[in-house]
Amino acid sequence: MSMLQTLTERLFDDSDRTDLDPFALFEEWYALAQEAEPNDPHALALATVDDDGLPDVRMVLLNARDERGFCFFTNFESEKGKQLHAHPKAAMLMHWKSLRRQIRVRGPVEVVTPQEADAYFASRHKGSQIASSVSDQSRLLENKMVLLDRVTHLASSIGDGVVPRPPHWSGFRIVPQSIEFWKDGEFRLHDRVKFTRTGDGWVSDRLYP
Repeated sequence: MSMLQTLTERLFDDSDRTDLDPFALFEEWYALAQEAEPNDPHALALATVDDDGLPDVRMVLLNARDERGFCFFTNFESEKGKQLHAHPKAAMLMHWKSLRRQIRVRGPVEVVTPQEADAYFASRHKGSQIASSVSDQSRLLENKMVLLDRVTHLASSIGDGVVPRPPHWSGFRIVPQSIEFWKDGEFRLHDRVKFTRTGDGWVSDRLYP
């Protein structure tokens, strides 16, 4: 029996979970998703709220992660960028249908460092860099040709040069205050365990499905 299987089994067998690390469990499940999920295993649903408290949700990609939290990158002038600057809290959901598992995360949001943003922007395909630079994300677009003309103009002006990271493009980090692991069960008797941050550690509780 592998270490990964042992971690997951311990998560749901109601034994002592005090030494289980939710980040290690996340890495276990994410590794399985990378093998099993046919498309975008790093896709997540991101929930924010506007000034009226009305929630918004959309799919984004998990671009970086460590024990500080879960990072995604975006246009800060987009709707989600404006909402997160005004209300720096968010929830995310990663659902892997191939595994019949999901992970929910909630917590405050912080802006990544310029160095982190530069590093990730530099790792992107040049076409994606150009698209991020010219898009007025979430705002009205007269027609598709306007956007394509912007792409063509910037691509021509850059040539073989490096695309600089635009000032409006950076990343957010969700700093988890809770991480919930859900696994499908027969007759909807699903397994759910929620980790809640307490100081420098975590407490875990099994939840009704």
